[in-house]
Amino acid sequence: MTNLTSPSPTLKDMNQHEFGALVESHQRELRAHCYRMLGSVHEADDLVQETFWRAWDRRETFEGRSTIRAWLYKIATNLCIDTLRQRPRRTLPVTRENSSTHEQPIPASINEPIWLEPYPFDLPEPAEDNPEAKFSLKESVKLAFLASLHLLPARQRAVLILYDVLDMQTAEVAEILGQTIPSVKSALHRARTTLARHYPEKQHKKTQKQITVEALQSRLNRYVQAWETADVEGLVALLKDDCTFSMPPIPSWYSGRENIAGLVRKTIFSGQASGRWRLVSILSNGQPGFGLYRLDEKNEVYNGYGIQVVTFSGDLIEDIITFRNPALLNYFNLSPFLMS
Repeated sequence: MTNLTSPSPTLKDMNQHEFGALVESHQRELRAHCYRMLGSVHEADDLVQETFWRAWDRRETFEGRSTIRAWLYKIATNLCIDTLRQRPRRTLPVTRENSSTHEQPIPASINEPIWLEPYPFDLPEPAEDNPEAKFSLKESVKLAFLASLHLLPARQRAVLILYDVLDMQTAEVAEILGQTIPSVKSALHRARTTLARHYPEKQHKKTQKQITVEALQSRLNRYVQAWETADVEGLVALLKDDCTFSMPPIPSWYSGRENIAGLVRKTIFSGQASGRWRLVSILSNGQPGFGLYRLDEKNEVYNGYGIQVVTFSGDLIEDIITFRNPALLNYFNLSPFLMS
């Protein structure tokens, strides 16, 4: 287990610049933590800044009985729990409702803030990961894991993240959440039971042949070509038989090669679609992804369309999620438009 009880510096005598430099060193991991809790990049950024302001305001109450890191996690986690009490949980179409067929009408978008958002991959380096944790830092931001994690109530979610992802000790989790050790253990058991039903162990074990970097890049190149030339057959050839496809805030999702092929033929690749789309490679949630752009009606500019995350299983694609929100491009340092 991680030792988080080493001596910490005195805070009350620091000026704001010194204090800021100290807490900023924890910004990346706190941002990832708040994202796991909230499922939203912009909410995570807001909560991290609020955490730092509250820590500054309360610095004289810090007595050094834990580390600065543990103290910041306590503030951030409880802010997240308070936030989650005020809004609905975030989800993905695949955990919200049953799958649809391409013959069915496409439902209207649900634009309320109920959808998980993609996350720019800005985590601690692999060397900083803890091999003793049940879930690695990289896995803990994958969309399949997050979709299952967000089925949990807020406190169970916090317990599981703190214990199984961050590898904190039970006593420290209890201190952070203001609970007893038995109540933490009970919450952890319930959280693990629920998670196991929706995120089976086989999903986070290396039970399948791993694709090489070169082979993965080759398939991603073929994927981009299929999108940019509106090649339905080329796209379908890259998919697993049971691949899933969704485009939140549209609530429907689709499963299977034939079903996905029918959908893209009548929607994103309909008509004269070659050249309609342009993809810019990114890394999102520890997975391959793309900034997605669509050509405007004058054929002059590709306007930002959203962020796409592609999940591979071996050498085939098992899931494609397109987050249809141009504002998300900014979090990945992408331009809002591209010239044609």
